Order: sequence, then C-alpha cells, then structure tokens
Amino acid sequence: MATLVESPGDASRGPRGPHWGPPRTVKRTDSEHEISRAAELLRRGECVAFPTETVYGLGAVATDAKAAARIFSIKGRPRFDPLIVHLASAGDLSTAASAVSERARLLAAALWPGPLTMVLPKRDAIPDIVTAGLPTVALRVPDHAVARALIEATGSPLAAPSANPFGYISPTTAQHVRDQLGEKVAMVVDGGPCRVGIESTIVDLSGERPALLRPGQITRETVEEILGEPLRLGAAGDKPTAPGQLPRHYAPSTRLVLIESVDAVAVGERGRAALLSALPVADRDGFAITRVLSESGDLEEAAAGLFAALRELDRADVSRIYAISIAEDGIGAAIMDRLRRAAAR
Repeated sequence: MATLVESPGDASRGPRGPHWGPPRTVKRTDSEHEISRAAELLRRGECVAFPTETVYGLGAVATDAKAAARIFSIKGRPRFDPLIVHLASAGDLSTAASAVSERARLLAAALWPGPLTMVLPKRDAIPDIVTAGLPTVALRVPDHAVARALIEATGSPLAAPSANPFGYISPTTAQHVRDQLGEKVAMVVDGGPCRVGIESTIVDLSGERPALLRPGQITRETVEEILGEPLRLGAAGDKPTAPGQLPRHYAPSTRLVLIESVDAVAVGERGRAALLSALPVADRDGFAITRVLSESGDLEEAAAGLFAALRELDRADVSRIYAISIAEDGIGAAIMDRLRRAAAR
C-alpha cells in the first residue's frame, strides 16, 4: 500500500511544464494502479519521490540522462556529486555494473536488500551525468517493498539521491519531501517513516582493496567479517567518488556545534540554545529545547530519529543547536559522520 501525492502539470504546458499546482492527495489503496502511475511518470522522464528504508529518494530512470539532469536541477545539487542507482534485486547487478567481483557477490548475498551501496565499474548504459563522469557507479537494492515494486514497474533502475534541497537535512517522511520539494516533483509516494533513517553505508569495490566511503547502519565490522579482510578508509574531498562525501552535508540552517558534554555550554547561553543527544543525558537544565534520540541508549533508534530531530530543532527559535558527541563504535560512527558534516562551516 502506498499513498501518492501528485502535482498536476499546467495543462497549457503539458505534464512536463515548469508550473506545478499544489500537491493532490490520492487516497491509500490496495490497488497497484498508483505504483503504475508513478512508473509511467518515471518512464516519461519525470522525477518521483519514493520511500526507502534509509531516507526518501528523488528518483529518475537511471539510463535517461535528461531525466537525471532534472534531479540535479530540482535539488540544486552540483553535478560533480554522483548519484546512487537503485536496483530491484541483486540479480540486476550486471545490468548496471560491467564487472561484478566475488566481493560484490558476497556482500549482495549477505546484505541485500538493505542499506549497503557498492561502488563498481559501470556499464555504458549508465550515463556520465549519473556517475559525475566517473568510470564507476554506486549501486544498491533498497529494503523497502514500495521502492522495489516501483523499480520493477518502471522496468529500469532508478537514480535517486535524497529528496531534499542539496546539503540540507535528508527527508525521512513523505511530508518532509512535500514541505521542501512539493511543487517540483511530479509525485510523492508515501511509504511511511523510514525505518533506518540515515543514508546507506557505501563500500568501494572498484579498486584492489575495498574501501569504506561512508558509514551507515551496516557497520564497518560487519562488512569486514563478510569479506574476511579489512576495509581501508576512503578520503573525502571536493570532488567525491560517491555520494555523501562532501565535508558539509545533512545540515540544518541553524548553526550546529558538536560538544563533548553539556559543561561546554555556559548556563547563560542555554536559554537561547537547543540540545541534541543520541543517548540519555543527566544535565539538560536551562536549554530552550532538548531532544534525546533514545532514552534507552539504543543507537539504531537514535539513528532512525536523527534527521527528524534536526528538522524540529531547526524550526525552533534558537541561536544554536548543540549536539553531544558519542563513541564511534558500530552505528555510532554513522551518527557522528552525519553530525560532523552538519556542523562543518
């Protein structure tokens, strides 16, 4: 089941005209008609927002260079930042990758569908705009039934970054997408809140040694155990080799500052500031607003609520958001990666 929100095109300009009306809600139903409608729009070159287990994606047919270009335009995304291509199943790997290594087969068998992206040599069918001119392509199979049904109905892999303005907090509900991109996309497929809530782990398998390019819910330790070898850490730079590597990303408009403990915030400043903590915190007095992502100390719960909490605090009338650092063990590394990029100036 899925709720679809469709923006009817300006009749005088056709369905791909630049003027979109307010989103129109299509009621929840068991029919496959809605997925078919979304797939039809994608095949016509439109961009459709859809849910995955990580965040909501802004999708276009991955083999359509013109449609992919619309993703960059809608998001304001620089074209040197490559996109992830979403597949319906691991059996589709060879349709986008020109070479599938034994490492890739091992990880796909163990972790797909799921929040893992693999970087592999690309086929010519994937246009350069999707890969930012690189000879490699980032691929994953989402662990969300609606996403996979949409890919299958479209009959093509979907290129899809997060469905939000570039650099801002990633969307984890359909409403987040509507609030930020509503008039710019042809349809929003509502699959409910995202279960994982942070972007996928990215592992580069295109070189001699596998490399971790972005941490996520699937930990470095898990990947190393499956491969039976260590991962090197990929270096971030101004021209990324995979999505999510830019120094500043996932950022609220309100300045976010990382701190080791609340003692770093003067008592007189707390009344104008927000406090964000992944784990329970004893001293939270005096802050204008406080959000603890998991009172039970569950880091998966904390990760799932991170972006929604950042959005809430960004809407609050505060001068700064102070976020308490946590140990970078397991999924803690992914949470800290997002917070560091959100705090970068």
